[in-house]
Amino acid sequence: MMLEKLEVQFSEIIELIISSKNSVIKSANKKLVKLYWNIGKYIHERVNKGDWGKSIVSSLSIYVQKQIPSTKGFSSQNLWRMKKFYETYKDEHHIFSMLQELTWSSNLHILSKTKSMEAKKFYLQLAMKEQYSVRELQRQIDSCFYERYVLSDTKISPSAKKIHPKICSLLRDHYVIDFIGISHPFTEKDLQKGIIENLKIFFLEFGKDFAFVGEEYRIQVGNRDFFIDLVFFHRELRCLIALELKIDEFQPEYLGKLNFYLEALDQNVKKVHENPSVGIILCASKDNEVVEYSLNRNISPALVAEYQTKLIGKEVLQEKLHEFLSLSSEQNVSTHKKNLPTLKLNAKSIEILNICRTPQKRKDILRKIGLTNQTKNFQNNILPLIQEKYLELTIPDKPKSKNQKYQTTSEGIDIIKGK
Repeated sequence: MMLEKLEVQFSEIIELIISSKNSVIKSANKKLVKLYWNIGKYIHERVNKGDWGKSIVSSLSIYVQKQIPSTKGFSSQNLWRMKKFYETYKDEHHIFSMLQELTWSSNLHILSKTKSMEAKKFYLQLAMKEQYSVRELQRQIDSCFYERYVLSDTKISPSAKKIHPKICSLLRDHYVIDFIGISHPFTEKDLQKGIIENLKIFFLEFGKDFAFVGEEYRIQVGNRDFFIDLVFFHRELRCLIALELKIDEFQPEYLGKLNFYLEALDQNVKKVHENPSVGIILCASKDNEVVEYSLNRNISPALVAEYQTKLIGKEVLQEKLHEFLSLSSEQNVSTHKKNLPTLKLNAKSIEILNICRTPQKRKDILRKIGLTNQTKNFQNNILPLIQEKYLELTIPDKPKSKNQKYQTTSEGIDIIKGK
């Protein structure tokens, strides 16, 4: 008994030591990042004045390593990185504290592998919130997590939003599960097995607040047993998550079975202090309109997401993101229309307006005027007509909907008629 009591006391000392060591490491990291920032600033100012060039920075590297032989991280290449680090964030004063929370290696990954400041800020916040290691952060950047997050159009039942106000920011409508390492054709059991065998990476993709509860999770209703593919607990939402896996396109009837599972979890498994359970149907594909109709009157907290077993090409995702942001900005075009260049109508413009008297999808418009379905063709030929209000979106509140079409406005008709 005395030994057990001592072990408890000793473990408290261990916790103090670990806490102190972590605090020292964190403090040292902040000082290191600040040091690199200041060195980067110094080099930036010298280079801008014309005092320093490549040869002097190389000499500085040799001098530092000669004067302090035990010091690492001051190669010529790393000194130029410090300069770039400072130059990238020097006007973003409000995020300096975030930079200090990450290791230098993590900062370098974000600095070198992202293009826009929006993406950099996104990964800084994500890495800080989730406490990612360098390898975990690298995986998220390589899998285009930022682009996928922005493009996500999560369809969630109204009851889920009411019960869990934060749910839209915590769960998405698209996941990449390339880590399971399976190829077509595969079964739902293969999918389930792949996730279970790679839970660590699964949590990285879905969020670290997921905690595994069980697979083929048995629930008893009446005299029958039912089995939920996977059950998790979400720490932020404080509820059970039922995950049902499908290898085909979403069907409305899938929700009926999920609702049954959620009711059983809430009545027989959920603890008093926990929130109502949430269901996720993870499908190979989905039609957003079908999903929206299905969820609108669904009484249980549920959402429908799709998965891919292979990463989408980064260039494709970035092109889609660029197109989405361009379209989104057009919803508020009237507020800054005076700053836009005057549209020069040509034969192609008139042809497009004629074609779109009947609503048309983007790819069909471009095909009919002899162009391929590329972003640059959209921006050069269709987008200016939207800006001038000669074309309009048939689904204006969902610019990236795959059912989106474009139709000629009354102003566009007047243009055709020569008014």
